[in-house]
Amino acid sequence: MQTAKRQENFASYVYHDRAFNCDTAKILPGEYYYTHDDMMIVTVLGSCVSACLRDRVTGIGGMNHFMLPDGGGEADSPISASMRYGTYAMEVLINDVLKAGARRENLECKVFGGGAVLRCMNALNVGERNAAFVKSFLSAEGIRVVAEDLNDIWPRKVHFFPRTGKVLVKKLKNTDAALANSERDYASRLAAKPVGGQVDLF
Repeated sequence: MQTAKRQENFASYVYHDRAFNCDTAKILPGEYYYTHDDMMIVTVLGSCVSACLRDRVTGIGGMNHFMLPDGGGEADSPISASMRYGTYAMEVLINDVLKAGARRENLECKVFGGGAVLRCMNALNVGERNAAFVKSFLSAEGIRVVAEDLNDIWPRKVHFFPRTGKVLVKKLKNTDAALANSERDYASRLAAKPVGGQVDLF
């Protein structure tokens, strides 16, 4: 399990998942996690996006969870340098995975989320903006996207296994009140439970 000193915005909840029989890091909005170990990283996404990044040779990898593409140009604001924003979240994840021993030429990524989960918010296009951002960012960085499940209308629960690169995605057919609230104000934390839906393997 990750033994480095806990960093700001690092996963706040690490536990042993009995169903998958492995150590697991659960990340919330504005958090991320990376590891050398054979474990799982899990999150729940609405309009947010997660990048599942790994070195395909060493298996070093990690996942982030960001809420908006950027801080709206507020470069002097502390909130602009926040894991809630894709520009910062992607840079931190890539840099930390490289520092952990991954090689840039071996990096590959799978991206998920960006769902229009609340019809009343479709005009804001938050999910579409997040999805477009992550693909554009990775293209500019020269990192290959090997799988994606973006946009649509469903929240998703994402299970990522960095060592193998496997990702399991479950579409959540009902949106609970906590997820709906977090979608409305972006800054609150997600709390959704799987309530049916098909599991897809990426």
